[in-house]
Amino acid sequence: MGQKVCPTGFRLGITEEWRSQWYARKKDFGSLLVEDQKIRGHVKKNYGFAGIPIVEIDRTREEARVTLHTARPGLIIGRKGAGIDKLKEELEAITGRQINIKIKEVDRPELSAQLIAEGIAEQLQKRAAFRRTMRRAVDTVRGAGAEGIKIQISGRLGGAEIARTETASQGKIPLHTLRAKIDYGFHVAITTYGTIGIKVWVYTGEIPVPVKETAHAADAQKG
Repeated sequence: MGQKVCPTGFRLGITEEWRSQWYARKKDFGSLLVEDQKIRGHVKKNYGFAGIPIVEIDRTREEARVTLHTARPGLIIGRKGAGIDKLKEELEAITGRQINIKIKEVDRPELSAQLIAEGIAEQLQKRAAFRRTMRRAVDTVRGAGAEGIKIQISGRLGGAEIARTETASQGKIPLHTLRAKIDYGFHVAITTYGTIGIKVWVYTGEIPVPVKETAHAADAQKG
């Protein structure tokens, strides 16, 4: 099951939070969902150079609050906030509602699975050797302090006629452990030979079990 379930959705409410947090009536839900997708698509297409792994959207009755997690916040903010003002105008034109934008800097971009996947995709599009690219990414992440990393790429690798899947991993990736903090990223590289899918899992440790739960488990064993 750990290989078939998205690690982010699997851990919602445990180690992961919802990317969109709002409530709507049944008749409005579909249009708001499409609106969220348009916002994310516009941000990733036009501001992907700033390294944005996560776009969070919160809604109130009057406005939508968009939080951008970015590795390079200065590129979005611009001089005297001109970049944010421009992005706000663009999103308001797309959605037709008031938009409030918040910027959060990614503390350790070298451990962000989404940014790693996008970096690998960029190199593959420049015709870099896929094995060397994967090996370099694995070494970089392990050197940054991750306990484990797994990279899987699929497609016409190296221009081969038959598509195949290649995997590179190091350390441990406990996909079934819910308290394990596993960051997951996916991106597509569009090459001259076709599309190549890149999946990345990064394991950075476990959430410590609360003392009360540990004591309760010990009492249960004694009983």
